[in-house]
Amino acid sequence: MIETVHIEVLRELLGSKGLLTEAGEMTAYETGARYDCGRAAFVARPTTTAEVSAVLAYCVRNAIPLVPQSGNTGLVSGSTPDGSGSEGVLSLDRLVAPFSLDRINRSVTVGAGLGLSELNRRLEGEGLFFPIDLGADPRLGGMLATNTGGSRFLRYGDVRRNTLGIKVVLADEAGTVLDLGSGLRKNNTGVDWKQIFIGTSGAFGVITECTLNLEPLPRQSATAFLVPAAPDRVADLLVAMEGALGSYLSAFEGMSGNALSAALAHVPSLRNPFQGGIVPDFVILAEVSRSSLPREGEQPLDAVLEEVLAGIWEKPEAPLADAFVGPPHEMWALRHALSEGVRHSGRLIAFDLSFRRGDVMPFLARMKAELPARFDAVTICDFGHIGDGGVHFNLVVPRDDPRLSDAAFETSLREWVFEVAVEDFGGSFSAEHAIGRKNQAFYERYTPTPIRKLAAGLKAISSPGPLGSVNF
Repeated sequence: MIETVHIEVLRELLGSKGLLTEAGEMTAYETGARYDCGRAAFVARPTTTAEVSAVLAYCVRNAIPLVPQSGNTGLVSGSTPDGSGSEGVLSLDRLVAPFSLDRINRSVTVGAGLGLSELNRRLEGEGLFFPIDLGADPRLGGMLATNTGGSRFLRYGDVRRNTLGIKVVLADEAGTVLDLGSGLRKNNTGVDWKQIFIGTSGAFGVITECTLNLEPLPRQSATAFLVPAAPDRVADLLVAMEGALGSYLSAFEGMSGNALSAALAHVPSLRNPFQGGIVPDFVILAEVSRSSLPREGEQPLDAVLEEVLAGIWEKPEAPLADAFVGPPHEMWALRHALSEGVRHSGRLIAFDLSFRRGDVMPFLARMKAELPARFDAVTICDFGHIGDGGVHFNLVVPRDDPRLSDAAFETSLREWVFEVAVEDFGGSFSAEHAIGRKNQAFYERYTPTPIRKLAAGLKAISSPGPLGSVNF
């Protein structure tokens, strides 16, 4: 806990609505999206960059640790306080201004507390959108802090690629404000400083505004469920689809039969689209899209997709066993229900991994072959972004399993999965969820010492105060 005098000063800086101190009103800020729960000394809720600066400056001068929190949708304990009660939460939920659209530049400058869905709702009338597609609805500051990818990374890239500029406040005694946002797409005048703050979990500074690249809203789309001939043919199928469709291919999402079954069981409104209700072992959701309106005489996208799939099907030793084109809203509804379905099927031990694209299916095959002997009664419910090498490798343990009360069980399981993913396959232990307390030990284990020293040095220069949940 911190002294009353600090609470009084912070309330003076932020006003009565800007500072929460009562246990009941802080609960939502102390509780993470997946199991983590801490205890906050207070929750600061600034509305402007100037207020963020004042709070950071005061807390640094008085050695009060702060954990920046955006939408609190993260899954690695990166945005919640620890259990000590000594950390304050710096929430961005009221930092929703400005909103400045530059239609010609195809960019928008917004407050870091604005939600993704709200941003796209405001842009829809202009025929534009921020092209990071997620099942959750995070705030933009958190998306930048974790460099979110999403389901359409294959076509549009990640947040880093779509960020033109930021405004950030440093955790130093002055609460220094850096304006790193110009809206330029090309600017080779030195270090691209904004990239230092993107993907570093808020530890190097608090992003308060961002200038984002926008894309034309897709006006046509078509989707299909693809069943590969065998797991080791998925890569061949991806290459064939890219070769035939080029930039039209906007998503290539892998979904295991276990994950699909969990979603169908949890969400009764979902329709089981598979013949006889039998869910295949592995399914690909492929999407093609165009940003232009249909032109006279132009082949519809569903016909394009059917033609391409027929061509792949007719090849000798085709990588495709079955396929059917269906309504995009229904197919995406099933894909977006996977997370919730898996989460409700038992206690979830989740991994956010990435690999070279050709290593995704071999990694999954090894896990399915070796995990049952090492950790019995643990179900693999994987899904992910096969087109960019990302895998949400989810392990579901029955809620009444006595091993869940033993911390060593989860630790040994995590260590084994990361050992195979990182050491044997050269993958990443965090594809798009950043680090957080859950991944701290693995950051220290798998990040080379010279790089960790460089990161620690940058942290000491940019934000020497106690900021964030990651120890760089």
